[in-house]
Amino acid sequence: MPDIKKPPAKAPRKGIYLLPNLFTTGALFAGFYAIIAAMKGLFDTAAIAVFLAMLLDGLDGRVARLTHTQSDFGAEYDSLSDMASFGLAPALVMYQWSLIHFIDLGKSWGKVGWLAAFIYAAAAALRLARFNTQIGTADKRYFQGLPSPAAAAAVVGFVWLCEFYGLTGRELMFPAMVLTVAAGALMVSRFSYYSFKDVDLKRRVPFIAVLIVLLIFVLLSIETPTALFLIFFLYMISGPVLALFRYLRKRRKLSERDEDGNDEEAPSAD
Repeated sequence: MPDIKKPPAKAPRKGIYLLPNLFTTGALFAGFYAIIAAMKGLFDTAAIAVFLAMLLDGLDGRVARLTHTQSDFGAEYDSLSDMASFGLAPALVMYQWSLIHFIDLGKSWGKVGWLAAFIYAAAAALRLARFNTQIGTADKRYFQGLPSPAAAAAVVGFVWLCEFYGLTGRELMFPAMVLTVAAGALMVSRFSYYSFKDVDLKRRVPFIAVLIVLLIFVLLSIETPTALFLIFFLYMISGPVLALFRYLRKRRKLSERDEDGNDEEAPSAD
């Protein structure tokens, strides 16, 4: 009986998943729009656009996991979108709002302004590259270095807060520069930041936790720029503050251990 040759299996058609990449595209669009708004002097609108990009960026990964549509393409596209929305956009918004005014102090000072913005943008790129190389090996409970969306929120949150209270970037050039460089440095630092990925919404929590969440919603509804900036600024400094507490606690334990050892070795009095 002659062998019946099976037709060659068709190679799977290449393509991309539409749903999660729509959210990623939306985040990219929001980051791009933030740059355009900053060029037009609409700094509060630019800040809101970056926060919208944060919201969409947080949704794309969750949608991909819920619908089982994760892909290498989506991961790479998400990183490129993050670089635009949380690297370039905050740096350019801060530069247009405040750092550009360093040129008024002299030609050399003008370089300080754009160098501070570049430091932030370069740090965001390095942070994203390091994060991509550590996927699958790092502890998911903690980020190494300040996440770029949180850094972006602190930077543009400061701009939105000052615009809300009528403060100009020219008046706050030096605080703006310090905040921008500090956010960039913390992104590439080795400080640990809690990721909130192990939070179980189905688990019982103390009643005080509900009150805290309610207070946050009240503050967001009354003083949105103030609440957002404070939340992300406190998160930004939580890395070095907690590292300092751990260092001091470790020093105290070592000193107590040394004292206990010295007491044991000391000769007893007759």
